[in-house]
Amino acid sequence: MSTDPALSAMALRRRALSGPAMGARWSALFHAAGDVDETALTRRLQGAVDRVEEQMSTWRPHSDLERLNAAPVGTWVEIPHELTHVLATALEIGRLSQGAFDIGVGDLVRAWGFGGGARVPDGARMAALAGRPSFEPPKTLQLDPMGSRARRLAPLRLDLSGIAKGFGVDELAREMTAAGIASWLVGIDGEMRAAGTKPDGQPWTVAHEKPTPGERAILGVLELSGAAVATSGNYRHQLEVDGRVLSHTMDPFRGAPLENDLAAVTVLADTCMAADAWATALMVRGARDGLALARRLGLAALFVRTDGEVVATWP
Repeated sequence: MSTDPALSAMALRRRALSGPAMGARWSALFHAAGDVDETALTRRLQGAVDRVEEQMSTWRPHSDLERLNAAPVGTWVEIPHELTHVLATALEIGRLSQGAFDIGVGDLVRAWGFGGGARVPDGARMAALAGRPSFEPPKTLQLDPMGSRARRLAPLRLDLSGIAKGFGVDELAREMTAAGIASWLVGIDGEMRAAGTKPDGQPWTVAHEKPTPGERAILGVLELSGAAVATSGNYRHQLEVDGRVLSHTMDPFRGAPLENDLAAVTVLADTCMAADAWATALMVRGARDGLALARRLGLAALFVRTDGEVVATWP
C-alpha cells in the first residue's frame, strides 16, 4: 500500500451534505473514502439540528423554551440538559458582557413586531422594556442542572436567537466526531466550525462577507482548524418601518433595535455557541466599548465599523 500523502489524498472524495435548519440551511463538508453512508450521516445531522429547534425555537409554540416562557413565574419546568447548558452559557456571557448579551429580549422582539407585523412601539412601552437585567440569574432565571429544570423568577420572555444557531453548529460538530470523521467543516447560515485540515494539509477556509446591505461581496478569508466562527451584523435581516431601516439585533439598554457605529463583528472561539453569543454582545457594545471588552477578556474578534474601518483583536 502506498504511503504517499498525495496519493492518499486522491483516494478521498469530497462530500457535501446539507438540509434545512432554523429558517436557513445546515451544511457539512468533508473528504472520505467511498464507504461512507451519506444517507445515514445526513439523517444524524438533520436530527441534531431538529432537536435544537424542538428545544430552543421561539417559532414553535410547543418547544421546550416556549413551555418555559408560558409557565407561571416561579414554576419549575423540566427541560432537556442541552437547553439547560445553553441557558447557563447565555447567562454567563450576559454577566461577562454586563448585559450586552441578553436572552430576556423576547418581549422587545414581540413589541417591535419582528416575526410579523413590524412596528414602532410607543415610548412608554419601550421604556418599560429597556434595561431589564435578565443576565442576573438569581433575580430573573434559576437553573437546576442536576434536576434538568428551570424557572423564571420575573415576567420576562426568553429568546435564544443569539446563541441557539451556534449551538446547532456545535451539535453538527458532535455528530461528525461521533461518526468517526476527523476533519470537517460544518455550519448553519454562515456560523461555522472546523476540525482537522483538508487532505492537502491546508486549513479550511471561510469567506468573510463584506457588511454591505443588498450586496454579496468578500471582505477577506478566514482559515479555520479546531475553531468556530460567527458574525453578527446590521446589514442582513433588516426591516423597514415608517421609513426607518431596523436591525434585527435588539439593544437591551435602549429597548429598541440596535443603532450604533458598527456594521459587523466576527468572533473566533472554541465553540460556535460562544462565538455566536459574543459576536452579538460585542456588536451591541459598539466599536469603542466592544473593542475594549474583547481585549480585556482576550476574545479573538474582528470589528467592521460603519465607516469601513476594520480592527481585529488577533495578530
